Amino acid sequence: MHVEWWAGLAVLGYLGLLLWIGQRTGKSNSMADFSVGGRRSPWWAVAFGMVGTSLSGVTFLSVPGWVGEQGFGYMQMVIGYLFGYAAIIGILLPLYYRLKLTSIYRFLGDRIGNNAYKTGAAFFLLSRSIGAAFRLYLVVLVLNETLLPPTGVAGGWIRLTALIVLVLGAIWAYTRQGGIATVVWTDTLQTACMLLAAAAAVWLIGQELGLGLLDIPQAIAASGHSQWWFFDDWGAPHHGVKDLVAGAFIALCMTGLDQDMMQKNLSCRNLKDAQTNMASFSVVLVFVNLMFLGLGALLLMHAAASGMEPGKPDLLFARVALDGGLGLALPVLFLLGLVAAALSSADSALTALTTSVCVDFLGIDAEGQGTDAGKSQRQRIHLWVSMGVGALILIFHAVNDTSVIAALFKIAGYTYGPLLGLFAFALSHPGPHPTLDRWIPAVAILAPVTGWALEQFAVSQGFSFGFALLPVNGFLTWLGAWLMAKIGEKA
Repeated sequence: MHVEWWAGLAVLGYLGLLLWIGQRTGKSNSMADFSVGGRRSPWWAVAFGMVGTSLSGVTFLSVPGWVGEQGFGYMQMVIGYLFGYAAIIGILLPLYYRLKLTSIYRFLGDRIGNNAYKTGAAFFLLSRSIGAAFRLYLVVLVLNETLLPPTGVAGGWIRLTALIVLVLGAIWAYTRQGGIATVVWTDTLQTACMLLAAAAAVWLIGQELGLGLLDIPQAIAASGHSQWWFFDDWGAPHHGVKDLVAGAFIALCMTGLDQDMMQKNLSCRNLKDAQTNMASFSVVLVFVNLMFLGLGALLLMHAAASGMEPGKPDLLFARVALDGGLGLALPVLFLLGLVAAALSSADSALTALTTSVCVDFLGIDAEGQGTDAGKSQRQRIHLWVSMGVGALILIFHAVNDTSVIAALFKIAGYTYGPLLGLFAFALSHPGPHPTLDRWIPAVAILAPVTGWALEQFAVSQGFSFGFALLPVNGFLTWLGAWLMAKIGEKA
């Protein structure tokens, strides 16, 4: 039996298990259970599932592929993540629990005004929709380009669209009823599958290279791909200081100011459990990223030893796993891990996007709407959100010309920057600020436009902010809000 048959059976069995979990955990009609799981989730399940959500297909494929260009330089950002997670544990989680928030953007409404609330939620919808589309696109791209036979341009688009519908349809089917109560448990399973696939790949490729488990770290260190820190060129986008700062703010924004990630934390039983979850998650994430970077070095070593051209970085892992002559186990585990990676980030993203649309824009009370009519409305919104993400994937496929992980962080600098600035202003200037509030949408749009112009000028002078553009855009948003508030006081 061919690899494709075994992989297909494994994936079908896996999807069946997810649907069973969705059926078992999705018995309630209430918005409270859909959005925050009735605040009954055990912290250890949330923590483990968050690892998979944070990694997704981006880490599963792009991080190993990035090693050829950046070595272990990604760890500059990962170490920065720890500072961002510390701020979430010490500042944001106590705030969210004290205010008993379902949507974290309600905080902006309380401190500034309704426009700030809606603007924050709108930037989340934009940010998370793009992020979910990027992550799913990468996985669908691999399935489309490595498993299925080549077709013409029109046939390729039809097949890609069919794969997108299949993946998003499966996610909608098992999350439409239970929401976050289901996602906490499905993400736990998906994280386990993804890490099992990566660990198996490290072991099997190490064996192919004649390395025992204890020999692998030394071989990676001698491979020329293991440099962590880069401080030589201050103007380079991945200078160590820039990536460290960028990592801290990316973690703060893409986790602490993101409804998707915070929705899981808010589903914990209490603040202490949520803080324990975040602390455990942050430590585990460092070692998991190290494993994926080590896998990237081994993939490059295997490609060099076998005479294989590395090709496109995002497809390196797929090419070695599927075409590297490493037996049956690795291709099957790779494809199972790839599907798990796709679903682990997309299911919680679609749930959070649905929650935001329902609570932030339609005014559905998270503690109410347990009726069949409320359930039907929520499920229709969930379907429309899924279709919107699918459309974004097709758009990204039409225009993408860079590594997905680089594109993801680049876009995040412009979409999460305004969220950072708005939350910073709300924390430092308790309101409400009715005069300022009407200018918030303009400030939130002009700040990243100004940041983009500043980056273009800097590049023309031989300097780039790199991923550190996120805090720059955050500062510009904060500055704009502060200036408008001062003008309003004098008016």
